[in-house]
Order: sequence, then C-alpha cells, then structure tokens
Amino acid sequence: MKRLFLVRHAKSSWDDPSLDDIDRPLNNRGNKNAPEMGIRLRKQGIIPDLLISSPAKRAYSTAKKISEEIGYPKKKISIDDRLYHGSSNSMISIVRELNNKINSVMLFGHNPGFTDFANMLCGINIYNIPTAGIVAIDFSTDDWSEVNYNGGELVFFDYPKKMSTG
Repeated sequence: MKRLFLVRHAKSSWDDPSLDDIDRPLNNRGNKNAPEMGIRLRKQGIIPDLLISSPAKRAYSTAKKISEEIGYPKKKISIDDRLYHGSSNSMISIVRELNNKINSVMLFGHNPGFTDFANMLCGINIYNIPTAGIVAIDFSTDDWSEVNYNGGELVFFDYPKKMSTG
C-alpha cells in the first residue's frame, strides 16, 4: 500500500506586485493555516516518509510549517521544479519515480494542477482544493511505478475551513 498526500500551498500574499510569482510569500492567513493543518495531521499520527515541494516560496514555506508540526526534519524536504504549476503528467512522473522503500509521500504545490491531479488519480470530482487543503490518496500497490489515473482511493480531503477530517 502506498499513500500520496497532495497539499496545496497556504494563502499567499499579493502585497508586493513587483515580486515574481515564484517569490510570493505566505500572507497572515497562510502563516496561520499551514501550521493548523500540520497539527491536524499530527493528531492523526501522519508523518510521511518524504516531503517534496514546489520551489515557489509559498509552497516551500507551507511545507516547512507543516513539517515542523508533524516532526519531519525541514532540511530533508526535497524540491522538485516539476511541481511549480506542473501538469498531471509531470506530477505522475514524480510519483512513479519514487523509491519503493518510501510508503508515503507528501507533495506541496499549486492549483489548478493539484485539483486536476487528485481528480484524475481517484476518478472523483473535487471542484477545488482550497489553499492549505490536503488530499490523501491510497494505492493498492507496493510499487510506485504502477500508480495510474483512476487507480487511487480517496482517504480524506481536509482544508482549513472544514471543521473535521474524514
């Protein structure tokens, strides 16, 4: 069994229009929501084997804040450029390339790609993964290279404004 977590970055700031998109930081709400979601994960005993983030500042900051709450070493967070506004095909490549010693992975990235990817993996219809939203998907395989579209099972979909997980 393999488990994939898709985490959309927390709310970002648009205060400085001179910043490139990749350099936009989290805003106050994002700085509050990311650790809150990490606490929810910790309460469920969730500590993935690997965290991989988009290089965008808002995604990496979200990854660091969640890692701090779940007890994952920040220095072990990997960066993959393909997560920065990546397509479903580029994201499934990341997943299929994972070492099979890893049983659970958390990806940090962006919409609309993450919502599309979650829907394609599970054959579901989530309208939108909100900022700091988390989708957990299980695959009945021990080999990441066998992960396919419509092959996953939705475990949970949680986001800051949702009162409880499940």
